Amino acid sequence: MDRDQEKAELDVGHFEREKTQSSEVIDDEFDEKEGKRIIWRIDRRLVVLVGVLYCVSLMDRTNLSAAAVAGMLEELQLTGTRYSVATLVFFITYMIFQPPSTVIIRKIGPRIFLSTITLAWGAVMIGFGFSPNFGVLTALRLLLGVFEAGYFPGCVYLLSTWYTRYEVGRRYSVFYLLGCVASACSGILAFGLMQMDGLAGISGWRWIFIIEGVITCCLAMLGYWLLVDFPDAQRQSWKFLNERERAWIVRRVDRDRGDAVTPKFKISLFLRGGADLRVWGYAMISFCSNTLTYSLGYFLPLILYTNLGFTRGVSLCLVAPPYGFAGIYMYLMGWFGDRYRLRGPVIILNMVVALIGIPILGWHSSNAVRYFGAFLVTAGASANVPASLAYQANNIRGQWKRAFASASWVGFASLGGIAASLVFRSQDAATGYKPGLYACITCCLVAILTVCILDASFYFDNKKADRGEKRLQATDEEYQADFRYTY
Repeated sequence: MDRDQEKAELDVGHFEREKTQSSEVIDDEFDEKEGKRIIWRIDRRLVVLVGVLYCVSLMDRTNLSAAAVAGMLEELQLTGTRYSVATLVFFITYMIFQPPSTVIIRKIGPRIFLSTITLAWGAVMIGFGFSPNFGVLTALRLLLGVFEAGYFPGCVYLLSTWYTRYEVGRRYSVFYLLGCVASACSGILAFGLMQMDGLAGISGWRWIFIIEGVITCCLAMLGYWLLVDFPDAQRQSWKFLNERERAWIVRRVDRDRGDAVTPKFKISLFLRGGADLRVWGYAMISFCSNTLTYSLGYFLPLILYTNLGFTRGVSLCLVAPPYGFAGIYMYLMGWFGDRYRLRGPVIILNMVVALIGIPILGWHSSNAVRYFGAFLVTAGASANVPASLAYQANNIRGQWKRAFASASWVGFASLGGIAASLVFRSQDAATGYKPGLYACITCCLVAILTVCILDASFYFDNKKADRGEKRLQATDEEYQADFRYTY
C-alpha cells in the first residue's frame, strides 16, 4: 500500500469515527428553525441563481426556432435540411465536451467555471446576429455547444452536493422551472425584438440574438460574484454561509447518503461509475425525455406557424402558455415526489400525460384542440427532466460516481437533442411532422419500460439488503448500511 492510499484510508476512518462519536452534537447544533433558515438561504442564493443562468442557457440554445419564424430561413437561405443541420451540430460539441465538466468544476470551483463559460457563450450569441451565411451560422452553433456543454452537468452535480435525497427533487424542479420560464418568455421576447427590424440596418431576427447575447454576458458577470462553491470546499463564497453552517450541511448530507467526503480524483474511480448498468438506465430515460423537450423547443413554433396556421407573431407568443402550464405542473410533481418519496411512478405518470398529448397535437382535426395537446406534451416532457434527475440522484452513492452519472445523463440528453433534430425534418412539415411524432411516442414507451425494469431491480435488491444478503452501492472504501434504493 502506498503512502497516499494509506493516508486516504486513515482520513476516511477518522471521519467515520468522528461522525459516530458526535451524532448528538450534530443533531443539536442547530434547532429546526435555524436549520430551515440555512436551507432557505441556500435555496435563495444557489437554486435561484443557477436557475436564472440556466434560463438564459435554454433561451440561447433554442432561440433558433424564433429566429427561423422571424425571417432567418429566408435571409440565410436555409432550404432543405439546412435548418435541421444547424440545429443538430450544436449537440456534437455539446456532447463531446460534457464528460470532463464535472471534474473541472470540482478542480477550479463553480464561481469561475460557470461564470466564464456563460460569458463565452453570451459572446457567441452576439456573433449569431452577424452571421452572413449558413456556414458561419453552423460554425457558431458548434462553438456554442463547446461553451454550454459544462453548464447543465456542473449545476446538477453542484445542487446534489448541497441537499439530501428527498430535498433535491423540488430543487431540481425549481431549477428547471426557471428554464421553462425562459421557454415561455423567449417567444414573447423574440416577438418584441422582431419589431426592431431595420434599426441600424439590422434585421429583426438578428436583434433577437444580439440582445439576448448581451443579457447573457451581463448575467455572467453577476454570477462571478454570487455563485457559491461546494459545501466541503475551502474556497470562500461572497457573503454566504460561515464555516460552521457549511460543516453542518456536509454532516447532514453525509447522514443521508454517506458520501459527503470527496476522495482524491482518479480516472479509474471516475470511470468505475459506468460499470453500474443502472447508470445507463438513467441515461436512457434522459435520452427519451430530452428527445421530447428538444423537439418542442426547436419545432413547436414552426408547428404552430406552418401546420396550425397562426401568423409569425402569434406563433411566437403562443409558445408561452404551454410552458407556463408545464412550470406549474412540474413543481407540483416535484413536491409530490419529495413528499411521498417516489421517483419511478412520477416519471411514468409524466410520460403517460405526454403520450395522451402527442396524438392530440398531431392528429386532431381542430387546431384549438391540437394546441391543447401541446400543453399536455410540454407538461409531461418538461416535468420528466427534474424527475429523472432526482431518480438518478436518489439511487447513487459516491462523489465521483455521481459526477460520472451526471455527465452520462447530460450526454444522453444531448443525443436526445440530436435525435429531435433528425426526426423532425423540414421536409416533413407538409405532413405535420408525423415521423417525429411517432418517434416521440416510441420514446415515451421506452422510458416507461426502463423505469419498470429499474424499479423491479430496486425492489429485489432492497429485499436482499433487508435480509443482510447484499450491500447496496458499496465502494472499496466504505458503504452505508441503511441505504435503500428509491422506487
